[in-house]
Amino acid sequence: MRTIELLAMALRTVTGNPMRSFLTMLGVIIGVSSVVTLVAIGRGSSDQIAKQYENMGTNQLVVNAGGTGRATQLDYNELMQLELFPEFQTVAPTISLNGANIKYDRTQDKYNVIGTNDRYLPLMKADLAEGRNIAEADLDFRNPVAILGSEVADKYFGNASPIGEDININGVVFTIVGKLKSKGSNTAGTSIDKAVIVPLVTAQRVFKLGQIRTTYIEASSSDQLAKAQDFVKRYLTNKFKSDTGFTIMNQEELMNARIAATSTMTNQLISVAAISLLVGGIGIMNIMLVTVSERTREIGIRKSIGAKRRNILFQFLVEAVVISGLGGLIGLILGIAASYVWPMLSPGQATKVSWDIGLYSFLFSVFVGMVFGLYPANKASKLRPIDALRTD
Repeated sequence: MRTIELLAMALRTVTGNPMRSFLTMLGVIIGVSSVVTLVAIGRGSSDQIAKQYENMGTNQLVVNAGGTGRATQLDYNELMQLELFPEFQTVAPTISLNGANIKYDRTQDKYNVIGTNDRYLPLMKADLAEGRNIAEADLDFRNPVAILGSEVADKYFGNASPIGEDININGVVFTIVGKLKSKGSNTAGTSIDKAVIVPLVTAQRVFKLGQIRTTYIEASSSDQLAKAQDFVKRYLTNKFKSDTGFTIMNQEELMNARIAATSTMTNQLISVAAISLLVGGIGIMNIMLVTVSERTREIGIRKSIGAKRRNILFQFLVEAVVISGLGGLIGLILGIAASYVWPMLSPGQATKVSWDIGLYSFLFSVFVGMVFGLYPANKASKLRPIDALRTD
């Protein structure tokens, strides 16, 4: 019997009982569509992360320090001295006040406050929509001035200009001198759009904040990044009298770490989704065993008129492969569709359809059908004609 005839017979069997065929395919459909969708989300997230770091530049360091006592505290003036060395371009120390109560008129909400210097916004590639940046004079005189992220400004002022207005941050009045353009999430996964920027020394004094925890450093060039990183490590090791209590990461390391974390989580989810394919394969085997039982007399008639064992084997094996293949094809279509719909349901979340993974998932679904269809097909081929014909 030719392959075309076997495929035609298999399709007639599938379409003859569409509900049972669909339920048989369901596990394969769910498995393939889940794999395609999850890979698209994972690769889209990885591309987003890479783009964020590219926008930040590749010659930056992020220094995080922690500990108690003066020996493990970063000093602002000492950090700024790094700019005197040729390896360094910009240094922006920061301190944070999370969930500060911010009030204007009758509107009150909680936002993060970042205390820093005039280098922070250029280093973060954050542009002003209006107003000015923090100035050296603000740091020298501890001026209570603030720059609002775009979402903070929209919350309190809408389309009106906030420049010159006063806001209350944890009971302290600050004058707004700038408003930022919308930027989106930064490389740390937070958003400067939802933050308020104030002079570092002002934040330390009025909010009683302690040591500098995070410092952003821009090397003079990508070629100088390794030297700058080594310089900072030696400086902190000497200052802390230990090589612990601080971490130094460059942009590439941070990017790779976040992409690796995203890939690990995606792979774990894919492993779970792949179980659906195996469950679908078991479902196919069960239905094919039922089909063999229902068509035992048909098998006996075919054998009695000359059908060989291999003909019966191929007939039922092709039916199993057609069922799993159709399920894989439907799952592939649904997975691709879900990949394009997902960004609409989750604004800011990008996806990237992986056609190679889609093809592999479809081929794997066909393989699953072949493996799990082999036992029922082999059982059908071994039936003796005389016994099969006696079955009602």
